Amino acid sequence: MPVTRVGAATVAMAVLLLTPLASGCSGARSTPQGTEAARPAEPGTRGAEGTSSVPAWPDVALVTVTEGLDQPLAVTGAGDGSGRLFVAEKSGRVRVISGKDRTPQVFLDLSNEVSTGGEQGLLGLAFSPGFASDGVFFTNHTDRRGDTVVTRFRLASPDDESAAGAARDTVLRVPQPYANHNGGCIAFGPDGQLYVGMGDGGAAGDPHGNGQDPRSLLGKMLKLDVSGSGSPKPEVWAKGLRNPWRFTFDPVTGDLWIGDVGQGDAEEVDMLPAGTPAGSNLGWSLYEGTLPFPPGAKRSPEGLVMPVAEYGRSSGRSVTGGVVYRGDAIPGLRGVYLFGDFVSGKLWGLRAATGGGWEKRELASTGLLISSFGTDESGEAYICDLGGSVLRIVER
Repeated sequence: MPVTRVGAATVAMAVLLLTPLASGCSGARSTPQGTEAARPAEPGTRGAEGTSSVPAWPDVALVTVTEGLDQPLAVTGAGDGSGRLFVAEKSGRVRVISGKDRTPQVFLDLSNEVSTGGEQGLLGLAFSPGFASDGVFFTNHTDRRGDTVVTRFRLASPDDESAAGAARDTVLRVPQPYANHNGGCIAFGPDGQLYVGMGDGGAAGDPHGNGQDPRSLLGKMLKLDVSGSGSPKPEVWAKGLRNPWRFTFDPVTGDLWIGDVGQGDAEEVDMLPAGTPAGSNLGWSLYEGTLPFPPGAKRSPEGLVMPVAEYGRSSGRSVTGGVVYRGDAIPGLRGVYLFGDFVSGKLWGLRAATGGGWEKRELASTGLLISSFGTDESGEAYICDLGGSVLRIVER
């Protein structure tokens, strides 16, 4: 099963399109300074002599599920037992893949409401934990002014094949000063709250200081109680983010994993263990990864959460946050955090290392424009390729 690749012309076009997102990185550091203690997602099993053992890294491949999409940026199951996959396209449509016919059908069309320049577009999609009974789901898009809008939709029936007639209301609107660094990912946490990843507002170097400004919603991880009606007041749950391009909660442990795109020297992966209280500071723009920012600044990492992994320009230029694999098809990946790089197309796995720390392994050089990751209802993992495909990660 070969790894699917896209042509050089497609790569060049997409890199130019998302140049602000794709800025980042220099030399990687295997032991980040000031890293807070982090509970591993899955530390392995204990052998007879009490030493920790982990399975061998599996050999993986990618199998195309569907293609011909318009710049897919999110893929997810609905958690309703239907087996359907939903794909959000940058241009504003959500498509659904179901049954034996893998041809994507339009489920929701927001194309007349969405701005699509640069890093703008329909950026996030999340289904309520109770979707099977309440028919509620959420989107995150940039509107015609470029502002972030999170919308709640309520279907007449969770089995509806189209959301065209769904009731809807806005639960969050955040003004954006620039067209880049919109974040855009949304996901439900183990507490049943909706989390929203907000970039620092754009340009370069966080010119407005939003990442560290407690008064701004930009450069933050927000939490919304969407159990009621109307627009809930957003809680700033964590700060110090530059552009959290995809985050995920481990469905088993509840740990939060974030891929935060770097400025010019480091791409980083952050992890906040389940139970972490509000108030974590992930460093930007005091730090870029484990490096003081701006370069040459004399700073202390005290009080900051440093990344569990980072890499430099020799490996990639724009991290795409991924998912923790909890499926059954690839036993050697259970508990492994899968993530990639949009520019280099590299796919990595990250897991707890024997004796402590973290082990990062390159699993594939895909040749894809890795724009997002997602999982189906069985926990199997998928990759979105901005060139128009959704692919499933399988064992070779």
